[in-house]
Amino acid sequence: MFRSLRTDAPARVRVLVNGHPVEVPAGQSVWSALALSGQITTRKAALSAQDRSAYCAMGVCFECLVDIDGLPNQQACLRRVTEGMQITMQTITEDTKAEL
Repeated sequence: MFRSLRTDAPARVRVLVNGHPVEVPAGQSVWSALALSGQITTRKAALSAQDRSAYCAMGVCFECLVDIDGLPNQQACLRRVTEGMQITMQTITEDTKAEL
């Protein structure tokens, strides 16, 4: 479904996406790394728990929030991948808030 338009062979970095190792081109956004790895759900909607994903892909809508290296609410479309980065789908919903 998604593919990179780059024609050169950029350096690659390894990241963990939801616990799975993925190798992606260096310098890509976290969102593009997710899309190229086939994992496009970034978070669950807080009230409905429906899958959400990048909508604007330019930092305006905040639909692409993920946990990056343990920090919640990181915009996947604005962050670039780095070697060893751990990217996790965010699951802050009404159900999980009740457990806290």
